[in-house]
Amino acid sequence: MQFRLSHFIIFIIIGITILSASCKKQIQTLNTGGNLSFSTDTLTFDTVFTSLGSFTTWLKIYNPNSEQVSIGSIRMLHGSSTYFRLNIDGAAGNTATNVKIAPNDSIYVFATVLVDPTNTATPFLISDSLVATLNGKDYYVPFEAYGQNAHYFVGDTLDTQTWIPDLPYVIIHSAEVNPGQTLTIKPGCHIYMHQDSRLIVAGTLIAKGTNTDTIVFQGDRLDRAYFGYQGYPGEWGGLYFTPYSQGSVLDYVNLENGGNSALNAPAAVIETVLDSVNDHNHPQLTIMHSLIQNSLGDGIFNYAGTVVASNCLINTCGGWCFDNQYGGFDSLVNCTFVCYGTDKVDHTQYGTGLIVNYYVDANYNHIPNNLNAVMRNCIVYGSLENELICDYASGAASNLTIDHCFIKADSIASFVNNQHNILSKDPQFVNSATWDYHLKAGSPAIGAGVITVPPLSDDLEGNSRSQSAGYDVGCYIYK
Repeated sequence: MQFRLSHFIIFIIIGITILSASCKKQIQTLNTGGNLSFSTDTLTFDTVFTSLGSFTTWLKIYNPNSEQVSIGSIRMLHGSSTYFRLNIDGAAGNTATNVKIAPNDSIYVFATVLVDPTNTATPFLISDSLVATLNGKDYYVPFEAYGQNAHYFVGDTLDTQTWIPDLPYVIIHSAEVNPGQTLTIKPGCHIYMHQDSRLIVAGTLIAKGTNTDTIVFQGDRLDRAYFGYQGYPGEWGGLYFTPYSQGSVLDYVNLENGGNSALNAPAAVIETVLDSVNDHNHPQLTIMHSLIQNSLGDGIFNYAGTVVASNCLINTCGGWCFDNQYGGFDSLVNCTFVCYGTDKVDHTQYGTGLIVNYYVDANYNHIPNNLNAVMRNCIVYGSLENELICDYASGAASNLTIDHCFIKADSIASFVNNQHNILSKDPQFVNSATWDYHLKAGSPAIGAGVITVPPLSDDLEGNSRSQSAGYDVGCYIYK
């Protein structure tokens, strides 16, 4: 009797279990469509290492759907070459497949970055993306970490301070010098700009290098081996001087591979706009002994601003090397503006120089503004028939003097005060294909300039200019 009762009890338990299982609701998996969401749109590792180390942070992947989802794969976009290591829902590894998340639930993804901050082959900004694929649709979450020991500025505003050449300076998401404040940059500093970045100057920028210790602005892409050891135009934005910026000085500064339209601004390595003080004795920008080259857009874009430039070389620009619109004040002395174009820089749509006293509005109306400008002892040259365009609209001053310059052009506009200029005569550069714009022996530009007032003491490389004979035209003296 007991044997039979025990069997009966077992049968009852089994029956209840089967009945319970049959009554339990089956979990449905979403096999088409659906969405994923994430706890952040960018995972940022905001630690700057000073020694070998790692840093771990996390994000959550959410399933906002009313059914279970099975994520086909979660992985890093750059695969095994990534600097990041993952732990996905408790399992270590940079790839996971068929990861299930219950309705309205989530999972954790922990991410670790391991860097050697002294390894100069490591990019300043390490980036990759987490990729999650749900039913054929890819979702991306960018990862960003600092890779080298440097001074980082990420969307910062800057009060008065001085940068010294102890470490590189890296600007990400732009930086701005506040009104009434001064950023001083000492000789030998290297400033690396991320692609989305400009240095905005609402106050004053004093960047004074030397002939042997220049200050360099360039993009933060250091993987030159991948690019064939070449710089690409448009790797960063540029320097932007606002209407209330006054008294900025660039001396012995190299600005290379810039000129993209960061922040939806005009594409230019240097941009000066709407000088609100309009005091020629205190210009927005004085630039001397400086190099601007390989720009995706303009070299200098001056929009009713005030620019005083001497002994500068501006070459290889996809826009104008010098672009002056809507009037303003310019003094350009012993500068070389030249463009032949490359496989990366187009030189067919724009010439080398543009100086006009107006801008053209959306209805193609020419809106004038006072222009007071001088170009003296300069070279404006390139591969086009006419490299310099000068024009004016009535209703505002159009005072422009071009004096003792070598100009690649058939003629100079009649409104220009045209003095002793030489048109469409080859200045005979050493090698324009390698961007060597020194003058060859026998160049007609040697001694063809005029001694300036006040006189310039030297050239782009710090070589002394003769004060007893005509200057060599352009930024270099022949020696």
